[in-house]
Amino acid sequence: MTTPNHRGPKALSDVLGDLFTARGFARVRARQELENAWASAVGEAYGRQTRLGEARGGILNVTVASSTLLAELAGFQKPALLAALRSGAPGTPIEDIRFRVGTVVAPGNPASPDTGPKRRTGRS
Repeated sequence: MTTPNHRGPKALSDVLGDLFTARGFARVRARQELENAWASAVGEAYGRQTRLGEARGGILNVTVASSTLLAELAGFQKPALLAALRSGAPGTPIEDIRFRVGTVVAPGNPASPDTGPKRRTGRS
């Protein structure tokens, strides 16, 4: 005697959920959601001077273009930024933001700090 198959057909939502998990779509979507929330929170001017790093363990790492901007964001705007990220990117729990000064290259701009005009060495 054979046992009946209790599995039956799988719901489409379960199949799509498994596919998204396997392909990492949820992670990509959460990252895009976080980037959009950050851009909205800091505005265009500060957005061009910052670069999001990874969010791990509830801590978002952000690179900023100058120490002045670091002081502004960390000292005066951090609570508002955290609130905006929590509401705008609920898929990524953020408990703290850590800022550091570094090189910030605008998205879509292949220029790096090394691609500026070269200094002449005196030789032709």
